[in-house]
Amino acid sequence: MDQGRQKSMGWKPNARILLAEDEPSLVLTLGDRLRSEGFAVRVATDGEQALTFGLEGRFDLLILDVMLPGRDGFEVCRELRRRRIGMPILMLTARGAVTDRVVGLKLGADDYLVKPFDMLELLARIEALLRRARGVSGKEGRFRFGGIEVDFRRGEVLRAGQPVALSALEFKLLAYFIEHRGRLLAREELLDKVWGYDATPITRTVDVHVASLRQKLEPEPTRPRWIQTVRGRGYRFVAEP
Repeated sequence: MDQGRQKSMGWKPNARILLAEDEPSLVLTLGDRLRSEGFAVRVATDGEQALTFGLEGRFDLLILDVMLPGRDGFEVCRELRRRRIGMPILMLTARGAVTDRVVGLKLGADDYLVKPFDMLELLARIEALLRRARGVSGKEGRFRFGGIEVDFRRGEVLRAGQPVALSALEFKLLAYFIEHRGRLLAREELLDKVWGYDATPITRTVDVHVASLRQKLEPEPTRPRWIQTVRGRGYRFVAEP
């Protein structure tokens, strides 16, 4: 793929992907296809490798299989987020249960794709995640509310002066709330503008990420002060600088 097409589709030339997968046939298929699309790919075949490579902080995106030998994908995701590694994480799994998807999202994954999947859908998800991460890093300025400080340029959040570990998607969602503060934001709008792709109407993706933001930022997550629910319609961010 030429660089012009890469830019038009939302990723930079030679974007670096860490592929954590232990199934040899899928490693071969995915690795070859991603490289043909212009990505630089490094493979980890177990959880320990995935964590070690991920902590290097040299990748633009992690494709993470849940059922890895050693540490599973959930453990790897949890530890990367605990260490404040903010690269987007796309989880792959043969599991189709809603509870498994929710667990992954709550641990800090940005997206979730169930095997078997269509390669074009995977590429669309990758494109959306890279575009979103790039958009977050391109923002400038700061926003303060309560004891929270959001640094858009550095992609960091502080609470009472201490770093808060947000995933790239959580930060993007918070940034969208701040940019549109005071406005009613329907779940459909958030899925379109923050996630960047069509999602099924029954998805709880938005609700899971809002709940995670509340746990990390609200003084009383069960009685949210800033990210308020508008029953049956969506959410409204009410904090002022």
